[in-house]
Amino acid sequence: MSDTSPRDARLRRYWDRQAGSYDRRMALAERRFFADTRPWLCGQATGETLEVAVGTGLNLAHYPGDVRLTGVEWSVPMLAVARRRAGDLGREADLRHGDARALPFGDESFDTVVCTFALCGIPDERVALAEMARVLRPGGTLLLADHVASSSWPVRVLQGLLDAVSVPTAGEHYRRRPILEVRAMGFTVERHERFKAGVIERFAARRPGPSGR
Repeated sequence: MSDTSPRDARLRRYWDRQAGSYDRRMALAERRFFADTRPWLCGQATGETLEVAVGTGLNLAHYPGDVRLTGVEWSVPMLAVARRRAGDLGREADLRHGDARALPFGDESFDTVVCTFALCGIPDERVALAEMARVLRPGGTLLLADHVASSSWPVRVLQGLLDAVSVPTAGEHYRRRPILEVRAMGFTVERHERFKAGVIERFAARRPGPSGR
């Protein structure tokens, strides 16, 4: 897949460089901030499940054994780590190179769509969310977790300062809130938790319409 802009090419190179050290760098955040978010979220997946921005596969160990898992990731080196992890875990998964803003699947292909700690770094996150909604079946479940704009104004000020550095250098946004866009698309939020001064937010939302399958 070719990069669509110089910004995309630069950000892809950035994430390619992170592949070898990403798990180590994430370890502190996992312990101090994310708590049980990965099992909390992935444990709710059912049926045909798509993980968007699968990264190095940190979620793979937390899915129920009976889900049929597909994942997409736009960094080839990170995808290679995820594939190795899937093999080590004995986890069957169709892990593909792809862009969250142009998912290579037909409409209404999945019962569950998952994205964890990735929308903060995806350019044009609204396009990515619209793609997730497109490939989700009516009545299907969207499972999202991310760091978001804090519920504490002093922390939001700090996040604004971080954005001034992280957005141009790494494409990392600290003040997005995907739940607002998801609600605007007509999804019903069925489970929702926010903690660590409101910085970490996780939720399960259902696409309008009957389950159909």
